[in-house]
Amino acid sequence: MLSLEEVRRIAALARLELSPAEETLFAGQLSAILDYVKQLEALDVSGVEPMTHALAAGDAPPLRADEVRPGLPADRALAAAPARAGTSFQVPRIIE
Repeated sequence: MLSLEEVRRIAALARLELSPAEETLFAGQLSAILDYVKQLEALDVSGVEPMTHALAAGDAPPLRADEVRPGLPADRALAAAPARAGTSFQVPRIIE
C-alpha cells in the first residue's frame, strides 16, 4: 500500500491540496489501481500485435450518415457568456 508520504508527494506534483481523510482514501484507491496494473503485467501478451487504438484490431463500426441540421442560434449559444461582442464570445486580451 502507498504510504501517506507518497500520496502527499503525488498530490504536490498534481498541485492538489488534500485533507488527511482524502490522503487516507486516495492511498487505498491508488494502491488498488497499482495492484491491478501488477496483475496486468503478469499477462502473457507476446502474441498480441500492438495497436494504435481499440478499433485497429478489426473493422470499424458503421458510422451514422452525415445529416445537415440547423446550428445553434447565437443567442442560445451566448446565453451564459460573461461577455459578448455581437454574435461572438468576448474574452480578455492576453497578448499585447
